[in-house]
Amino acid sequence: MPEKSRTYRIFVSAAEPSADAHCAALIATLRKSRYDIEFVGVGGTKMAEAGCRLLENTVTRASMIYNTFPHIVHFYKLIKRITSFLKNDKPDLVIVCDSPAFNFHIAKAAKKAKLKTLFYVAPQLWAWAGWRISKLRRYCDKLCCILPFEQSWFSERGIDTVFVGNPLLDEIDLSTNRYKKGYTDFEPKCARFTLMPGSRAAEINSLWPAMQKIANLLKQKYPNAVFTVAAVDDRAQQALKSKQLVGFECEYVIGSVSDAARNADFAVVASGSATLQVAAAGCPMVIMYQSSKILWRLFGRWIVKTEYLSLVNILSGKELVPEFMPYFSSVEPIAESIEQLLEDRSKLAQISSELIELAKPLMAGGASERVSQIVIEMLC
Repeated sequence: MPEKSRTYRIFVSAAEPSADAHCAALIATLRKSRYDIEFVGVGGTKMAEAGCRLLENTVTRASMIYNTFPHIVHFYKLIKRITSFLKNDKPDLVIVCDSPAFNFHIAKAAKKAKLKTLFYVAPQLWAWAGWRISKLRRYCDKLCCILPFEQSWFSERGIDTVFVGNPLLDEIDLSTNRYKKGYTDFEPKCARFTLMPGSRAAEINSLWPAMQKIANLLKQKYPNAVFTVAAVDDRAQQALKSKQLVGFECEYVIGSVSDAARNADFAVVASGSATLQVAAAGCPMVIMYQSSKILWRLFGRWIVKTEYLSLVNILSGKELVPEFMPYFSSVEPIAESIEQLLEDRSKLAQISSELIELAKPLMAGGASERVSQIVIEMLC
């Protein structure tokens, strides 16, 4: 076990809002331990509020892969700065969370500095880029995965892996699901929708206008429908409002994805971790993601190894919910798919029930506590 008489320093790297939240919860848990630990790294405001000294706020620059080119020079300089910090300051442990395109560089720098490295949230190499497994083996001392099947997949390939549960689902109470008794009283004409275009600038730019067009099409058939837009923080809300289409009416809420999904009859969700929170809330959904049509046809469709692209359908092993991935231009098929589901109460009830069952294995509870114990063991 670590010495109680000394101060330990941990470097933490996060580049996305979800990773910022995961690491903030982990930092808060570790600060409650009996060990004196200092935290420094890159991340967002949640990590800073939890007690991490940030070298830079990387979350505000988070972007999708096809929108990173304007930031390449900046991140190249940041990686060099972090590399120098790790070499000179020699923290006791480096924790990298999600965002493999960025964090593989940080993990590489940690290995060059002969530092122990913990990967929190496994890179989805099982879906694409399987050839990078040898790189992960070189850079990773311990891997904490948040999807159950990942433990065996990575372990079989020589990575020391443990399933810790999904931290996004730690606080969800299944007994509060609105439709745990089915959609018997549901009226499509008064449907309540939640729109979740994501928090990254690229997602807002590509998906938010399309979601509004979908909502306007649904409004034509269901004039009493209500649309609520979930934003992760004030910054995201302002970005959404700045791109609100003329004539589109909605309410904005800042809060958890789970709360927004529990208060909705149906969700339109950007592909990503939020889909699992919506699933745990038992809220039927369609999932969207936009990419370059040219890049998808030239490369994307050949490197993706899974039959489905959304986490919900991958875990289900079937198209449990409609996924439009990648979505290119026309929103009419998406609106039509939603209308078909809204008119079938039994189908909605079935999807709701299956989504909840799907989420249960992910809700191991106490992910931050599990990872904190692993961190303490690694400090030895």
